[in-house]
Amino acid sequence: MTVAVATPLRAARLLALSIPLALLGGAYLSQYGFGLYPCEMCWWQRYPHMIAIPFALLAFFWRPVAPLVAIAALAVLVSGLIGGFHAGVEYGWWHGVTACTASVFDGGGDPLAAIMKAPVIRCDVAPWDLWGISLAGWNFLISTGGALLVFALIAMNGKVQLTAPEKV
Repeated sequence: MTVAVATPLRAARLLALSIPLALLGGAYLSQYGFGLYPCEMCWWQRYPHMIAIPFALLAFFWRPVAPLVAIAALAVLVSGLIGGFHAGVEYGWWHGVTACTASVFDGGGDPLAAIMKAPVIRCDVAPWDLWGISLAGWNFLISTGGALLVFALIAMNGKVQLTAPEKV
């Protein structure tokens, strides 16, 4: 049984859970389904979403709901801001980190040989884009916009009272 809350907070709670679930699901689908392996900054964007999910889930079953949803939204916002920084690196607007990652999926044999033949995943190259916007750019747009919407819904919730349905 979920905790009953007013409509704005119910929508905020649902968004705070669905945004990180959808974006992480898309990230893992692109990685394991389409071979778009993450660079170091891609991983940085995933960690806040991983933090947001348990807080958003707790908000369905535990009170007080608003602070839990706010923490989840803050984590989603952090992921979006990291995505914005990463997109800027990909577009050449500024310099990023110097670390790159390699993807080693060799199921045995010589580990050194597997490391040496693994592809290096660069942080400053977008492996895929849609309408000129990279995955990091989409994460920025969706996460930042979604988090701001969740914060607005939390603020609206303070103005709405939870009441019993009226009998007609």
